[in-house]
Amino acid sequence: MTVPPPNAPKRRLRAGPRPLPLHLATAAMTWLSSAAALPFLRNGSAEATEAAAAATLARLPWHPSVREHLNALVPLLAAADPDRLAAAVSREVRRRLDEFETGLRRYRHHPYERDLSLPRATWRDGTTQLRDYGTINGSSMENQPILVIPSLVNRSYVLDLSSERSLLRFLARRGFRPFLVDWDRPGPRERRFDLADYILDRLGPALDKVIERTERKPAVLGYCMGGNLALGLAQARSSDIASLALLATPWDFHAERGDLARASAHAMTPWLPLIDSLGELPVDMLQSLFFALDPFLVARKFRAFAKVDADTAKAREFVALEDWLNDGVPLVAKVARDCILGWYGANTTARGEWRLRGTAVEPQTLRLPTLLVIPEQDRIVPPASALALAAAMPAATVMKPPLGHIGMVVGSQARDAVWEPLARWLDLPSSPSL
Repeated sequence: MTVPPPNAPKRRLRAGPRPLPLHLATAAMTWLSSAAALPFLRNGSAEATEAAAAATLARLPWHPSVREHLNALVPLLAAADPDRLAAAVSREVRRRLDEFETGLRRYRHHPYERDLSLPRATWRDGTTQLRDYGTINGSSMENQPILVIPSLVNRSYVLDLSSERSLLRFLARRGFRPFLVDWDRPGPRERRFDLADYILDRLGPALDKVIERTERKPAVLGYCMGGNLALGLAQARSSDIASLALLATPWDFHAERGDLARASAHAMTPWLPLIDSLGELPVDMLQSLFFALDPFLVARKFRAFAKVDADTAKAREFVALEDWLNDGVPLVAKVARDCILGWYGANTTARGEWRLRGTAVEPQTLRLPTLLVIPEQDRIVPPASALALAAAMPAATVMKPPLGHIGMVVGSQARDAVWEPLARWLDLPSSPSL
């Protein structure tokens, strides 16, 4: 790792991964619990221990793949020498804790800094800005405009993460003119918003500005929650849109892991008065909801990062992505209610009950050329949830890249598996001048 000169300004220590106490406590309690259970192996004979363990396994609803490994493990544990096993477990716990700590420390002290500047804003309303990526390559009026809509809960620059991992700059080089909606942190005005305000009163004028500047109907591209916002915009303004591309957009929130969606909504309900009082769902609380999808993901990632050379491109890419993940923004209170109680709790989208100022969002009524990109390894938006949208839009083109939710836009395979096919599809629909 490059060592800074003695007189260099001290770098700010990274705060992530957020919420750090939750990740530390989960890792420590999980691994230390293995050692805490070992004394039970000392009680009784090996046969009695094996019989008791087998009876316990039989009562619990293990996944078949896990049960197979546990059934093989039971006789090995029963036959093991308790003292030698305790020493081995202690060493393994120590090794995992050391790897986790090393990965965290290397990330928090890594010298990487983002070196890309966002294009100038061509329009602003409150904290929402519209950034013209066509200015990077000097796009002309002939270039197909694209209104790009990211999620409200993450910074928009995931679509412009680095010079090597930028979907927006790729599209600009391919002859398109992307306009990125940069939500930024909600300000005093936005703290009173609901989803209809964001879609109709922010995305609507942003769409008008793109049309005004290019004299063309733009394609609209939405990523994750931004896809839902794009659907709402298309419902209200379909005559002003050339085509619609939705990347990893959830629709049926109960199609897969529905119990988890309902449980998350139920668990958050007691907190809603506090969220209303604050005017927002804080970032760390929001991150805790994503934590529930895979509680051990952070520990796995940072243990692996401990073994990566800090001066490699792989390390820099890891840090760049983690910096973005930890650079979240709060979700305003009314939108949090709309999403937690409506989308996750009541599944209003798939049930046809999601409304924007009285008008239902009904994707089956849209007649726009539509592309649905549904990554097969998505753990944030389960494929079944997004496939429900495909079922509602049978005329849509569907792509299923073998990638994950974030990997589809910034991963090493994203260019070949998603960017190139997306660019080819965007070339197909006509976009007449106004």
